[in-house]
Amino acid sequence: MKAPAALADPVRREILVLLSTRPRNVSDITGHFDVSRPAVSRHLRVLREAGIVIAEDRGRERIYRLETAPLIELRQWLEQFSNRWEHRLDALETEVHRTRRERRRQGRSRAEAPEATEATEAPEAPETTEAKEKPA
Repeated sequence: MKAPAALADPVRREILVLLSTRPRNVSDITGHFDVSRPAVSRHLRVLREAGIVIAEDRGRERIYRLETAPLIELRQWLEQFSNRWEHRLDALETEVHRTRRERRRQGRSRAEAPEATEATEAPEAPETTEAKEKPA
């Protein structure tokens, strides 16, 4: 499986996004990046060698299109790990909902009993004029 190595580069991943909408020639692909045409050609070669991109000659142009079979194979391989992720994400989601529910309850109980919190607070001592005066 060569797809994971080919997908390691962010430019190659972006090329796949472009090709997912329609087949394109190298000039069209290059126009979306701040890299040279030879650099884009090298990225396309890596994708071609991994079987993710297919090049078709049409007259003087070479048209690149996405080949999804290797990506499907990669997805199937990754699914063996997704059960672990999904279980942990489900547990996290449950914990987030529980915490939100507790915070709402705490907020309601504070809002419903403002007199109780005011009564339990210690009264402030009034300031005296002696404390305000500074010796000269």
